[in-house]
Amino acid sequence: MSIGKALTVLVVLGLSGVVQAEDRPVVAVQRLTLESVQSVLSAAIEECRKQGTQVTVTVVDKNGTVQGVARDTLAPPVSLGISREKAYTAANFSVATSELGDLAKSPIGAVDNVTMSAGGIVIEAGGVIYGGVGVSGAPSGQIDEDCARAGLAAISDDLEMME
Repeated sequence: MSIGKALTVLVVLGLSGVVQAEDRPVVAVQRLTLESVQSVLSAAIEECRKQGTQVTVTVVDKNGTVQGVARDTLAPPVSLGISREKAYTAANFSVATSELGDLAKSPIGAVDNVTMSAGGIVIEAGGVIYGGVGVSGAPSGQIDEDCARAGLAAISDDLEMME
């Protein structure tokens, strides 16, 4: 084999090793199980009932795709869309929606499906974002957020044990 061919083979082999090491053709996606989603939904609904209100709760994955929704018997129909938007916003901005109020009047506040009022929180453990929980229908955003946090608390020990 000539020196030129040997050098070419080494370069190709070397580059292919770099490509394989840095650029994997697939990524692993982590999502909550159906059972975990159901636990979040039930715990959030229960917390709001304890506070004397009925709401809708939505859980989304980290891309904002709905994984589960629960609308309590007397929750207002409009709460379906709002809870989804709160969960979507929390998951996509990686922060509770109550922290985004200042952005509501900026151009980002006009983006479709983004709601920057309290009631959406991030589902996160060990630096991994799994999605978001959104609650709507309570008399205040703070109650919505408290109920969302109660929902997340139902699975937080399980998420922390995965670390």
